[in-house]
Amino acid sequence: MIQRFFQFIKKYYLLIIAGLIIGQVFIVGFRGINTPKDLHIDNIVLNNNLKNKIGQMVIIGFRGIDAPEDSYIANIIKELKIGGVILFDYDVPSKSYPRNIINPGQTEKLISDLKNYSTTPLFISVDAEGGIVNRLKPKYGFIPIMSAKEMGVGVGISTTIDEAKKLSLELKELGFNMNFAPVVDVDINPNNPVIGGLERSFSADYENVVEQAKAFIKEQRENGIISVAKHFPGHGSSENDSHLGLVDVTKTYKSEELIPYEELQKEGVLDVVMTAHIINTDIDKDYPATLSLNFLQNILREKIGFEGVIVSDDMQMNAIASNYGFDESIIRAINAGCDILIISNNSTSVYDEQLPYKTINIIYEAIKDGKISMEKINESYDRIMKLKEQFNII
Repeated sequence: MIQRFFQFIKKYYLLIIAGLIIGQVFIVGFRGINTPKDLHIDNIVLNNNLKNKIGQMVIIGFRGIDAPEDSYIANIIKELKIGGVILFDYDVPSKSYPRNIINPGQTEKLISDLKNYSTTPLFISVDAEGGIVNRLKPKYGFIPIMSAKEMGVGVGISTTIDEAKKLSLELKELGFNMNFAPVVDVDINPNNPVIGGLERSFSADYENVVEQAKAFIKEQRENGIISVAKHFPGHGSSENDSHLGLVDVTKTYKSEELIPYEELQKEGVLDVVMTAHIINTDIDKDYPATLSLNFLQNILREKIGFEGVIVSDDMQMNAIASNYGFDESIIRAINAGCDILIISNNSTSVYDEQLPYKTINIIYEAIKDGKISMEKINESYDRIMKLKEQFNII
């Protein structure tokens, strides 16, 4: 009997060893996922899986007009497996040009190089609304694009179709695949310093906003550009700029500001929704929309029925940065329902090359400590991958 046992061991030695190893990996992975405090940085299999998922949940801004192999942003893409980048023409911390964008040829080359460093293809994003808010300015050699207000005053949607077609073709040729536009805020307050005052809204008529936005989105879709409708739940009635501080719209907000999201969702054209850093104490007395379960889960997900990707506005804007700790805001935004966080590194604060690492680490540690669930991470990751597949990015 003993002799047979040793013969069995000798014959199936390699299979037994392999089974033990696989079993151990499974047990460690299972324990790590179900008891977050048991996650260990030296658990290579689990750590890399988590790293990939967390990385996909951030879009990073950086300095640089090119991206050679040894550049800062090349290393960030390779090391952190980030989901995307956002390009700017102006560097806010240094109050100087250029940041990333000089001219069409240089921008196309930069984007091409960035794409070479990612294992999971990147969102290559930009704010190109038209008019004043457009990082691709005519003075750099890009195509002139009307502001949303100029598009919206025309008869019908023909002007918007023409402008969106020109813009999306240019974005496609340059290598972009995501545009933080259109603005679907209703122009309730024309003196609003960040919306109406900059001609970023199509109209004071919500029905016109819906029609113009729908045309804009369809043209971008035709050319493989992901549209990001903003700023949920509506920034058009505000009297202040959320770049500068927390904006309270409790007294000015109108229910019609939600209608563009409701109607565009019914039409099936909402690809991505961006949150606003505005507070409405009638909805949530403590937190702005970006950090609010009431806004993002109860209203956007459940009431409106949006199942796509939710992206935060820049997490470094003063509305967030000056009122909530960076760690707290990152964790709260994810738990509220944000699938992607924008970390522009282009705010009035000091430029910080460690910021992408800090952001990833905050999320990782929150998972370890049970402050963010793996279910939440997996849901966001699945939405992001579905969006990338939908637009043939992967």
